[in-house]
Amino acid sequence: MRRTILLRRRQHPTAKQPMNDHFDVIVVGAGHAGCEAALACSRLGLSTIVFTMSADNIAFMPCNPHIGGSSKGHLVREIDALGGEMGRCIDTTFLQSRMLNRSKGPAVHSLRAQADKVEYSKRMRQTLEAQQGLTIKQSEVSALLWVDTEDGRQIRGVRTITGLVYEAHAVILCTGTYLKSRCLCGEAITATGPNGLQASTMLSDSLREAGIRLRRFKTGTPARMDGNTIDYSKMTRQCGDVPVIPFSFDTDPDSVQKPQADCYLTWTNAHTHEVIRQSIDRSPLYSGVIEGTGPRYCPSIEDKVMRFPDRERHQVFVEPESAGTNEMYIDGMSSSMPEDVQQAMYRTVPGLEHCRIVKNAYAIEYDCLCPGQLTRFLEVRGIRGLYSAGQFNGSSGYEEAAAQGLYAGINAAMVLLGRDPLFIDRSEGYIGVLVDDLITKDNREPYRMMTSRAEYRLSLRQDNADLRLRPMGYRVGLIDETRYRRLMNKKAQIDAELSRLRETRVGATPQVQELLTAHGSAPLKTAATLAELLCRPELDWAALAPIDPGRDAAELPADVVEEVEIECRYAGYLEREARQVARFRREEQRRIPEDIDYDAVIHLRAEARQHLKELRPASIGAASRISGVNPADIAVLLVYLEKR
Repeated sequence: MRRTILLRRRQHPTAKQPMNDHFDVIVVGAGHAGCEAALACSRLGLSTIVFTMSADNIAFMPCNPHIGGSSKGHLVREIDALGGEMGRCIDTTFLQSRMLNRSKGPAVHSLRAQADKVEYSKRMRQTLEAQQGLTIKQSEVSALLWVDTEDGRQIRGVRTITGLVYEAHAVILCTGTYLKSRCLCGEAITATGPNGLQASTMLSDSLREAGIRLRRFKTGTPARMDGNTIDYSKMTRQCGDVPVIPFSFDTDPDSVQKPQADCYLTWTNAHTHEVIRQSIDRSPLYSGVIEGTGPRYCPSIEDKVMRFPDRERHQVFVEPESAGTNEMYIDGMSSSMPEDVQQAMYRTVPGLEHCRIVKNAYAIEYDCLCPGQLTRFLEVRGIRGLYSAGQFNGSSGYEEAAAQGLYAGINAAMVLLGRDPLFIDRSEGYIGVLVDDLITKDNREPYRMMTSRAEYRLSLRQDNADLRLRPMGYRVGLIDETRYRRLMNKKAQIDAELSRLRETRVGATPQVQELLTAHGSAPLKTAATLAELLCRPELDWAALAPIDPGRDAAELPADVVEEVEIECRYAGYLEREARQVARFRREEQRRIPEDIDYDAVIHLRAEARQHLKELRPASIGAASRISGVNPADIAVLLVYLEKR
């Protein structure tokens, strides 16, 4: 028996039945997740419609207008490797670009670009508008439509607030922070989305009616200042890198070399902290008004002051929002304090003594998905064809959202095209770590990607994202033949040069000893290969040229040289990590049947049984990563599976 669940709405007795429109895929939301999901589906040949609350704010950046950063730069590179758009968009719209963590190893090097938020949104909208088979629709989705069949529940489409029905074989929820959202600035509470945009007020009720469990999360943003009222001479200037390194593997490096805007660093002080303490009872965060849980790794300034009373100061970064405005973003001082308190506390910071607020800081609460309801392909359990991505899944950040949107879009398309879904495990990419953490962990706060979350981060560097994931992008159809052949040529060059360096030996000749001494390196006592010499931190590939007569006269591309140097310098560590990955994959290959009855597994602890029943891990490896499941529980589960 089939039963369609529709939103109850008032309708005039003489009104006609709402017209239906048909698409292969419906994407709800046109933020960073929605854009990547919609582009992936349409580029794979599926008719796609993306709904947005505001067509003028596609790929909007309501918080810090930057792309990348520590670990997030890895995600952007992986998105690009798979055929996504974020990297290419920021390469044409950045104001400043820097490589973070240069003083550390390559595993944690991360690109970060300050974006022109106006141009980024404009360029992404133009990309969506130019994409064949993709329709943009400004309208609020008010309800999901589905049918109950003998095989379970199947998505059928959506209904908009105006009553029109749009049918599709797959729906991808990318609702961001808009679901029943409210913004808080001290005692002022408004039912609105970020930056005063319209909130989505009805979809949450429909999701609950479909059996989807929701919870409240919270995030926030700092004030924007009139740049003409800031004294930059009291701050430390931060300049961009020269040369600029692009995010996208397809961007010509010469095209991103341009004049860059400056950012600035300043600090809070004891006076700032005292202003906050005196008014802490007026903060919604501490008065109990805020219901949602905020991100622990990106706290508000009042949270920093109260949680770390011994800290004498906190960093504050002053960054441009766009080349077309003088608004400056005050990074590090997000707040939900009342406006008068905000004005007082900001003016205690060096350089901001006479600042004028253009946009107040605020906190925003919103509905999002409770954990345990997603498959490893980001499909919602119990409703075939319904996928979700981004902050609705309990994550935070533009990059995390875009990565999930691309992943969900690809997998929705693969199912509709009758092809195998795309699965990226923890050893293959940061995207795999992100998705695995979202589906196996009971995250009690908005999830933020960090390099420390990746066990195999030495192998999952941002520089080799194309070598790791571009073949997957080619296999699903988002990387064309030209780009794939370029990748294969790069890989061949790397392999050939590594082989040559490992086979080329040099002795302790006067020329060799002279070169080593000139670079502050210890002289040779016995012969060594060029690869062994590259293990020395004071030497690089270019420095060895005088003692490397077999080198091709034609210089290798810079990205090839980078890979060669890393592979040589970290060979021992990479080999050890490869053995760890092999053990990890053995655990991942030990599958757990989807229909397993955990109540039948005797000697399993009650806590472990509860988490396993809720999260339904696909493998022993995934089960072992679930909070509340210990090694003894895994041993019991293995015994049960072997008997079965």
